[in-house]
Amino acid sequence: MSVVVEQTLPYTAVELKLEDPTRWARLFPLMRPSIKVIETTNEQTVVVDTALAGSKNVLIAAIGSVGNFSSKMLSESHLAAFTTERPGNPTISAEELQTILKDNGFPTQNGVVVLRSSTNQKLRTSRGIVEFSVEGEVRFDHVLSLLSAMKPDIKLSLDKTQALLEHFANAATRTTSTFRENRIGNGPSVSHSLEIAEFKSAKSAVDKDLGRLLSSGPLLGGDLIYSIHCSDINGFSRLENNILAHELSEYLANKQLASHTSHSTILDRRSQARGWAISLCAMPSIFLSPRSMPTNSISSKNETIPSTKPREGTPKIQLSDSQVRKIIITGCERVIKEEPTITEYDTIVGDGDCGYTLRDGAKQVLSFIRNADLSKLPSTLSALVDDLEVNMGGTSGALYCIFFSSLAQNLWDAPSLPAALKASLDHLLKYTRARLGDRTCLDCLIPFVDTLVKTDNLAKALAEARKGVETTKKLEAKLGRSSYLDESATRGVPDPGAYGLLMLLEGMASAP
Repeated sequence: MSVVVEQTLPYTAVELKLEDPTRWARLFPLMRPSIKVIETTNEQTVVVDTALAGSKNVLIAAIGSVGNFSSKMLSESHLAAFTTERPGNPTISAEELQTILKDNGFPTQNGVVVLRSSTNQKLRTSRGIVEFSVEGEVRFDHVLSLLSAMKPDIKLSLDKTQALLEHFANAATRTTSTFRENRIGNGPSVSHSLEIAEFKSAKSAVDKDLGRLLSSGPLLGGDLIYSIHCSDINGFSRLENNILAHELSEYLANKQLASHTSHSTILDRRSQARGWAISLCAMPSIFLSPRSMPTNSISSKNETIPSTKPREGTPKIQLSDSQVRKIIITGCERVIKEEPTITEYDTIVGDGDCGYTLRDGAKQVLSFIRNADLSKLPSTLSALVDDLEVNMGGTSGALYCIFFSSLAQNLWDAPSLPAALKASLDHLLKYTRARLGDRTCLDCLIPFVDTLVKTDNLAKALAEARKGVETTKKLEAKLGRSSYLDESATRGVPDPGAYGLLMLLEGMASAP
């Protein structure tokens, strides 16, 4: 997992208007045509989804809190109605929501569940209504996910849905971890619920959190499905969220615990610190079915981030320590030398931190290989990935880590280095939407690897990589921070990530 402590949102809280309770009532109908906006007599705004007017299930409505807005409110298609409230203002009652749904043609005879974001937890019932007040955004999102994922027969019954919510109220546990600006040891620090610790890797941080949650929850075993919901706070990249989801599922799988995972993003108005929150609840299997380990949504195959565990035996590709060392050192030194240029480009089209990210990553590689045995490149590369996860931030860091992690495995079995690079590139493409022409580092990597595979000629591969970087000067950015800018602002400036990768490749190729 890459770590970025600084604010990474493209818009400020003022621009996002998180405090405006009618914000989504104005925007959401533009995104989903079936949405209808209703104004109550108390001048409150309720959004209903008319696509669910023919539903035979128990109707689900949600009342969120203005400010700390969750992506689940917009992404969940099973919500018949939702609204947001500002603390201290008059609240809308569950009965009012039931009436609004009924007056707009919704079948309320099967019952209505109203989920309310609150400062304390409470569950109450009235005629045809179950109202569940939930404390905290991550629990709120977890319940929304459960109401969507519960078994079909539970969705049809208000009594069974109430039983699920009662179980959640008694059994759910949660924890929150956020990155801090202060460093501890060789890495950044993370504020866990009970301690502040050095961030060593995504795995160690998740293990710490889940270990604490499981120890405070019900005993292991029995016919249980471990429902786990993770919310990234203030916006992780897709790659970072994939890594986080992988570690969560791996932890439970290693303990042979059936699980069902879900995810949301929470924007926190109180702090710009990035992090994650986890809610865990062991659910009886009558309510929920297990879900297999999550894969990237882009991939149609059931593949996960490759294991970095060391293997025994002899890899097919053999390289000497001195040969590999020279290549790595010259490549990293070239990146460090070119940092001012990369930073200049990224100041124009991005956050301005790409040069620092690549430079710090290169320095960390040089420090790591000082005492490493590079003749055992696959196992050494695996260990390097664990080190870079901590010390190389940004989306670039995540891309490099996934590529190197796959390369470490492919070096064991591939018949040649170009074949190993190609297999690693194919694996990386399963973890990012970026493709050739999207103005990213892949505009350098893809032509380099493809040409090397076809020709086995390093000079020709570098020439195609340079052409790829040159084309980024004319491309419109579709992904990353540059995509927020007008095309005229990026024209004539190469993609910083692509340029930085080219400097690395050119440096490695110039090794004596």
